[in-house]
Amino acid sequence: MIKATLEERAALLADVGGTNARFALLTDGELGAITHMAVNDYATFQEALAAYLGASAKAERPAHAILAASGAVENGRCALTNNSWIVDAEELRGTHGFSIVRLINDFEAVAWALPRLGPRSLLQLGGRQQVSGAPLAAIGPGTGLGMAVSIPRPGGQIVLASEGGHATMAGGSLREDAVIEHLRRRFGHVSAERALSGAGLENLYDALASIDGATPPKRRAADITRAGIEGTCPTSRAAVDMFCAMLGSVAGNLALALNARGGIFIGGGILRHMPNYLAASELRRRFEEKGRLRKFLEPIPAYLVLDDDVAFVGLRNLMEVEGIG
Repeated sequence: MIKATLEERAALLADVGGTNARFALLTDGELGAITHMAVNDYATFQEALAAYLGASAKAERPAHAILAASGAVENGRCALTNNSWIVDAEELRGTHGFSIVRLINDFEAVAWALPRLGPRSLLQLGGRQQVSGAPLAAIGPGTGLGMAVSIPRPGGQIVLASEGGHATMAGGSLREDAVIEHLRRRFGHVSAERALSGAGLENLYDALASIDGATPPKRRAADITRAGIEGTCPTSRAAVDMFCAMLGSVAGNLALALNARGGIFIGGGILRHMPNYLAASELRRRFEEKGRLRKFLEPIPAYLVLDDDVAFVGLRNLMEVEGIG
């Protein structure tokens, strides 16, 4: 039984991605410092969590854990899509004595945050006003490609997780068709995530170099982004431009599929560092380029989420809605 002390009001919040895990303690409604830990530094999630809790020993011991993880969550368990970690709610209860463990998909956490994001957290990328009461959709390229939807209802919202990032990628031009065919020979099925993620940007770069007969140096996603924005590498620039255009197409598809007239919110760690370039890219044109449904999409606003800690905003909202803590 948990004693009725300050400990009962302390909760562990975590955003567990394919590259980094971030932890923070929420005590009496105050969020403590967010600690970043590299996934590659720990063999398992339990090891990383134990290291964090050990370093936080002087703080209030959390009674509850609210976790977001980058993968499909089934029966309180998530095998992360882009690394070997497993997050298991029952295991965490047994090991750490948490009275409540709530485990959700990482972009489900982003969707929980959407109604609470103010103008300072958002950069509008075209469109007009949100339609009150309409669905809001989140999409974001990072280590993977996350998607989720928030559906307003009286007194709150319904949030639905999605694995839409693994839906089949379609080309919007002959050049994109050639890139997808190149990736198909390599991967078999070419999902949107194969193009729209950190590894996806590298895939686009490699495919374009091969198609064009170019021999640029091997680059990681951050280097491709930098060289593309600075214009120092034609292949990098082409890859970044194609990335933005393809994301516009996928985001427009999401808006159509969900009737998301409340807005499309683009998160993830890649685009937050290139807001001006993204705003001037083909993203918005491709978002609206849906033939007879162009007029339907034109007024739907798209936003770049600027808040690095958006998942924690969502996790706090979920705690309040479910009365945890």
